[in-house]
Amino acid sequence: MLFRQLEYLVALSRERHFVRAAQACSVSQPALSEAIRKLEEELDVPLIRRERRFQGLTPEGERIVRWAEKILADRDSMRLEVSALRTGLTGQLSIGVIPTAAPAVPLLTARFCAEHPLARVQVMADLPTDEIFRRLQNFELDVAIAYLADAEAAGMVSVALYRERYVLLTPAEGEFAARESVTWAEAGRVPLCLLTPSMRGRRTLDAVFAEVGISPVPQLETDSIAGLCAHVAMGRWSSIVPAPFARAISDATGVQAVPLVAPEHEAWVGLMTTAREPGSVMGRAFIEVARSVDVAGALE
Repeated sequence: MLFRQLEYLVALSRERHFVRAAQACSVSQPALSEAIRKLEEELDVPLIRRERRFQGLTPEGERIVRWAEKILADRDSMRLEVSALRTGLTGQLSIGVIPTAAPAVPLLTARFCAEHPLARVQVMADLPTDEIFRRLQNFELDVAIAYLADAEAAGMVSVALYRERYVLLTPAEGEFAARESVTWAEAGRVPLCLLTPSMRGRRTLDAVFAEVGISPVPQLETDSIAGLCAHVAMGRWSSIVPAPFARAISDATGVQAVPLVAPEHEAWVGLMTTAREPGSVMGRAFIEVARSVDVAGALE
């Protein structure tokens, strides 16, 4: 069994098309097909449902793909670890981040890049939580920043970073001028722009509103926290965002951030990765850096 056979099978599973999979692997389509056929012979199971065109993987093929992804990820981790022992950490760190955790990312990546100047970092922002966990399990991400409650439910290894609290961004001359706090019930009465219902952050807001017996209907919805802040800056809407995002429009004329109370909702956000061993070398290095950074203090 050769690594390239596993690479071809994973590519075919991802692309769902022989020609596209071959192009992704920079080989001819006949070469890819022959390599997978030989893998089937060696394993003595059919991996692909074949007719005139690709019809998908067999149940055995789906299972072998999961093994192939793990084997290839461990191979890459081994190469990185050997390289790190020789010349220092190199390669790319891939991070998945839920939208509401964006302010925490630069605090960690700046320290990581300072300690590992030969490494590169790719941040995948605005990912739904389910997609983050899917990519972690498929070894497409090294680490992620998301809600710890979700990480525990998914069986991830995690490190707490900070507690997320919410504020109401609202016109400074509006109904809540000079207020030191606003209740969730009061916030539900004003014209709101919020995240779309598909986003984990929005579902959290809906759950808190449900606690106080209301179900606000926002005038505007977006899948971008930056979009929320931009619309609030126009002075027409209010929004509910994690406290660190208030800084994003702190210089905008006529906007104030007011803490939300009754209830005072908070949720832990943390860094996480899969529990597999030996795991991602880049991910382990990033977690070590995260343990030395006071993210909560910086965001406060």
